[in-house]
Amino acid sequence: MRLLVLNGPNLNLLGEREPEHYGQASWAEIEAGLRRRAVELGVELDCRQHSSEGGMIDILHATRHEVDGVILNAGAYTHYGYALRDAIAAISPPVIEVHLSLPESREEWRHVSVIAPVCIGRIAGFGALSYELALEAFARRVRSEGAESR
Repeated sequence: MRLLVLNGPNLNLLGEREPEHYGQASWAEIEAGLRRRAVELGVELDCRQHSSEGGMIDILHATRHEVDGVILNAGAYTHYGYALRDAIAAISPPVIEVHLSLPESREEWRHVSVIAPVCIGRIAGFGALSYELALEAFARRVRSEGAESR
C-alpha cells in the first residue's frame, strides 16, 4: 500500500508555529515517527507539503493513480478551500482529513470543514499522533477489505 501524506500551508513551520496548538515537534520529527510506523505496517509513504491551494490540487491530481489513499492536513484550506474540496471529490483514492489540534475547540471560523463531506474520515486533536492514527486506519481498512474478499 502506498499513501500520500499531504500538508498544507504553514505546516512546514511545525515546532516553531503556535506550539500551544500544534506542539513542539517539527514536521521532520513527526514524519520520521510516521515513517517508522509505516515500515512496521508495510506501507510506503510519499510525504509532501505545499502552501498554496493550487499546489495541493496539482499534487492530488499528479498522484491520483500512484497512491492507495491520502492523509491530508489542509490547514486553513479545510475551512474555505472549495477548489481543494472539488479536487478530493474528483480523485479515486480515499482521503482522511487530519488535524493536530481540534478545530472545534478553537476560533469559530475553524468549526466547519468544507472538505469533510468528500473524505472517508477525520482525525483531529491528537497532536502528531493524528497522522499515525490515520495511517493505522488505512492499514486496518486494507486488511479488513482483504479479509472480506477471501
